Amino acid sequence: MKLKEYRTRFISRLAEVYDIVEAESLFSIVLKELKGWGRVDLAMNPDVSLTTVEHQKWDLVLEQLLKQVPIQYIFGKAHFYGMEFEVSPSTLIPRPETEELVEMVVHENRQKGKIKILDIGTGSGCIAVSLAKNLPTAQVFAIDVSAGALEAAKRNAAHNSVEVTFWQEDILALKSLPTQFDVIVSNPPYVRHVEKAEIKPNVLEHEPHLALFVEDTDPLLFYRKIAGLGKSALNSNGRLYFEINQYLGNETAALLEDLGYKNIALKKDLFGNYRMISCSV
Repeated sequence: MKLKEYRTRFISRLAEVYDIVEAESLFSIVLKELKGWGRVDLAMNPDVSLTTVEHQKWDLVLEQLLKQVPIQYIFGKAHFYGMEFEVSPSTLIPRPETEELVEMVVHENRQKGKIKILDIGTGSGCIAVSLAKNLPTAQVFAIDVSAGALEAAKRNAAHNSVEVTFWQEDILALKSLPTQFDVIVSNPPYVRHVEKAEIKPNVLEHEPHLALFVEDTDPLLFYRKIAGLGKSALNSNGRLYFEINQYLGNETAALLEDLGYKNIALKKDLFGNYRMISCSV
């Protein structure tokens, strides 16, 4: 079968599950991963045919996509803040809004020299590794409860040629942090179960619920715990940064104010949702 004919079949099948724009985008990603081609290459080689082995590989990817397995898990990698990261079902797939959180931390701390940064709930290590790469004089540490996530994060640090100190810990069980920091950053679980209806099946059925969901009765559990630890672990003028639930911006700000934090700033993402917050001790 010619590849251009397979493209038509591939997109038609995916359109049963995804919208047409996303189906075409997924085809382009698979084309790049399996053949190393972009759209121009296909246009310049309209009569190229798939070998039997290639056909089998494409069909296998198509089968997984029809089951709504995230394409990042199919190929085991995701791109974030200009770098490539290994991802697996043990880790969340990095999101564009988290890139905005990283950009905020980098922008506000670029001139501060040898600061110490802690990333809590590091997952794939995307935040910690990106900060280490873009704030090269900083000393970066990262915590996660998942051993599988930490193994991936360590490989991502090595792959991107940065040094991050990782350790496994349940942040909810900690009574204090082991040292002082100038910056604490976290993208903790913040999706309430009541919001599950808004979550696409490819996320709900495949990404780790441990890193996504909190109980409806206490949706700010992780924010309260991390901010509480930060009160004693942040140096003078130290800053705390969170990615937040877009529906709970005011509640998160009020929590931080009640704990005595200053200079609390809610920030919208590119879609106009309150998705980040920062403050100082």
